[in-house]
Amino acid sequence: MLQPQLSFSHKSVLILGLGLIGGSLAAALLRTKKHKVWGFDLDQASMQQAYDQGVIHHQVVDLAAIISQVDVVVLAVPVKAMEKVLANVAPHLRPQTLLTDVGSVKGNIVAASYQLFGTPPAGFVPGHPIAGSERSGINAVNVDLFIDHKFIITPLPSSHPQAIEILSDMWAGLGCEILLMDINRHDEVLAATSHLPHLLAFSLVDTLASDADNKDIFRYAAGGFRDFTRIAGSDPTMWHDVFIANREACLKTLDQFTQGLANLRDAVATGDSQAMMGIFTRARSARHHFEKILAGSAYTGTMTNTKHFIVHPGGQVKGRIRVPGDKSVSHRSIMLGALAQGTTNISGFLEGEDAMATLQAFRDMGVVIEGPAEGKVVVHGVGLNGLKPPPGPLYVGNSGTTIRLLAGLMAGQAFDVELSGDVSLNKRPMERVAKPLRLMGAVVDTAKDGCPPMRIKGGQALSGIHYDLPMASAQVKSCVMLAGLYAKGRTSVTEPAPTRDHTERMLKGFGYAVERTTDTCSIIGQGQLTATDIDVPSDISSATFFLVAAAISPGSDLIIEHVGMNPTRIGVVNILRLMGADLGIENEREVGGEPVADLHIKYAPLTGIDVPEDQVPLAIDEFPALMVAASCATGTTTITGAEELRVKESDRIQAMVDGLGALGVTIEGTADGAIIQGMGPDQPFGSAQIVTHHDHRIAMAFTISGLRACEHIKILDCAHVATSFPNFVELARTVGMNLDEEFQS
Repeated sequence: MLQPQLSFSHKSVLILGLGLIGGSLAAALLRTKKHKVWGFDLDQASMQQAYDQGVIHHQVVDLAAIISQVDVVVLAVPVKAMEKVLANVAPHLRPQTLLTDVGSVKGNIVAASYQLFGTPPAGFVPGHPIAGSERSGINAVNVDLFIDHKFIITPLPSSHPQAIEILSDMWAGLGCEILLMDINRHDEVLAATSHLPHLLAFSLVDTLASDADNKDIFRYAAGGFRDFTRIAGSDPTMWHDVFIANREACLKTLDQFTQGLANLRDAVATGDSQAMMGIFTRARSARHHFEKILAGSAYTGTMTNTKHFIVHPGGQVKGRIRVPGDKSVSHRSIMLGALAQGTTNISGFLEGEDAMATLQAFRDMGVVIEGPAEGKVVVHGVGLNGLKPPPGPLYVGNSGTTIRLLAGLMAGQAFDVELSGDVSLNKRPMERVAKPLRLMGAVVDTAKDGCPPMRIKGGQALSGIHYDLPMASAQVKSCVMLAGLYAKGRTSVTEPAPTRDHTERMLKGFGYAVERTTDTCSIIGQGQLTATDIDVPSDISSATFFLVAAAISPGSDLIIEHVGMNPTRIGVVNILRLMGADLGIENEREVGGEPVADLHIKYAPLTGIDVPEDQVPLAIDEFPALMVAASCATGTTTITGAEELRVKESDRIQAMVDGLGALGVTIEGTADGAIIQGMGPDQPFGSAQIVTHHDHRIAMAFTISGLRACEHIKILDCAHVATSFPNFVELARTVGMNLDEEFQS
């Protein structure tokens, strides 16, 4: 609708109701020294106290006159009184008055505004600060109440854009994070997150207080009881009004809780350990995820803080370390463990964001998973056909491995599913997996340009196919093979060059027959996986950053323990040796079907090479670090056949060309690689600010370049490093790198 030409401001504010929220708002506005604040309360004593304590500038004597003068009117009265107060306020509002509220229920006041005005005024913008206390009244006023809390704006179709902007600016000035939400959704969310917990706390305390032995119950109550029931000390009248005003949403949420409680009761009554563990592990995981969201460190798409690395020049790399578990093996151990018959015990699991996204996806599909705790995970398998429909879309953060491998598994399920990720992942190509799945009989839809979200229709009969990979991609190969588990007949994949074979190895480990020739692997579908124990080796991709760090810094001497030496993953070892690196392989052994060894590397001058194309697929994720090594070598390094790098988390070829160029390296990007003129052992990198494009491997690659820099290097947007290497900064400092972190909200 056409909005009128109006001018809104928040220089003068009238707050109606000087209880906890209204009084705290007045005090917080006063502290900014940007507002004139009037306060009104039917309780004359409370209004006088607010004035005496400096909570407000002025008491209101003539309410109608003040309403017609101020810029903002805030309704901070109890929910039950909102409609009556709104009716009293309405006749005195000017067109440019910003009218808002602070209620935790919106439906009633919005309905009243339509009844009163027909079309609510342009200046009416409902809002709700997510802050409070079990205390109430003017004595509970807290000037810091809103700092680092959320303020939800629930605009109406008639709300003027500038009024919304002015309200947002006022609350942001008090330290709030501003969110916008649909009115009905707001009331549903608050019913679940605020209203239901209060209802349960009131009910629990009332029930136990009626017990004849309540003295002992309360005398010996543990911390959990005290913490949960604290909110039962809140104002009964206020909460009575809330439950009346938000009755339908509260009843819907209460019914959901009652059903869940009944399920838990049945599990306890029947001794159903599997059901109990499912409820407890899912709840624990959800609670930890909630804590991460509050800390701004949950899945990369939800991060609210920006982290930069400041790398200072110089240093040597020395010591003995073990890097985190292999991400590829961690992903697959959860997937196949979930689909196996029996219980799979995993050790060395990588507790990074990507692998955790895979774990959470299977929890969402009903799999009971204990942990992770210090790298240990217990997966209670449900069999190939035991997955349940998830409660909503499966969100996989930034993990390309998760979404592409899951696509293969989801193609064989009886239920529909949607797969999506963060902003970065949702720009990556998915038609490369959707195409072969469609050939098998799956119904797969992708979004614009073949990117996520992917929507996969359940209940399709899959048939085995032979598929010639158009590119060397372990993710596409694995996707087709995993779909083949559900297909009738034989599924086979031929690859143009060797890629990592973790899926084939792990299938065999779970007792599933896999045939393998030089370039083709195949399985017969509709078999069975049997649970096994898995010891995840250390990730050679993570080890690469420290291998290159030692290779380029004089005096370095480093041992990296228990590194996975899968023949399809050791391209980085072969390439570094071809460049002249002093890299030894020690203590070779096999663990759970995967070869492992300790890697011992000392500094030695490097020489540029033409990277053999047969090694490129074996080191595809390691090229950002290898390009740093090539920049420190003597002579030219040429990389070809690496076009896959352009469709990773970022265009890694261009990202490295831009970053290394900024550091003073002569480098040319090509369609499938790069040509790098090495600076030799004596020429240092310059100082620069590096753009990572939110790509964890770009961030870590440029971090190690600081060992050969003459000045500090600032690396932007490094929060995504947690996706694959949670303790990277700690280990970097341990071995001798000089690295600081800078956080920005």
